[in-house]
Amino acid sequence: MGDVPVVLVHGWAGSFATTWQAPGVDALIADAGRQVIGVDLLGHGSAPKPHDPDAYVDLTTRIVEALPQDGPVDAVGFSLGAITLMRLAAREPHRFTRLVLAGIGDNVLERDAGRNLQIAEAVDGRGDPDDVVLQRFAAYAHENDNDPAALAACMRRPALDPITPEMLAPITCPVLVVLGTRDGDGKGEALAAAFPNGRFVSLRGVDHFATPEAFGFIDAALRFLDAA
Repeated sequence: MGDVPVVLVHGWAGSFATTWQAPGVDALIADAGRQVIGVDLLGHGSAPKPHDPDAYVDLTTRIVEALPQDGPVDAVGFSLGAITLMRLAAREPHRFTRLVLAGIGDNVLERDAGRNLQIAEAVDGRGDPDDVVLQRFAAYAHENDNDPAALAACMRRPALDPITPEMLAPITCPVLVVLGTRDGDGKGEALAAAFPNGRFVSLRGVDHFATPEAFGFIDAALRFLDAA
């Protein structure tokens, strides 16, 4: 599968440039002879930045627009990007040959729309000042030429059906779930087990925000994609 393109999808408040180009992940994949397709989700990077939460109901659109029409791809997603890739793959599994899902774990199987709203409130300056993780998310919204109002709208997007093992069952391609031990509760075994061909890699001592730059993540992802 060395000729299969690799799609890279960033997390919330990130972009292709800040999440994948800055640490050199895209260059490492390209050096292995693979075509890299970078995606900026709606509200992020070079994409349009609407302030209406309803505009963000289907975040998969930007990925679909970037996919080649002549064959499937490998794909790597971080956080929101991983969740968005997972939803797309559940709907159109034939588009993917391998998936790397980083910065998400068993918690995605437990619906918590309230956390998204808390992050949106923090971006607006009304979040709990004692919630360190919440404030770190809010700080990212104000960095790298981001549009905080667009990112808050993204977090206020209409809720979709919860992610369940039954939803993920059609994703039969190999799936790698990567999560740091300091990211939430650090558990990803149940999510990996929900895929017919999934496996889990734990990154010792790595928190959510450090994942895309962590050597353990980059090494595991490149080996999984046969791009090491």
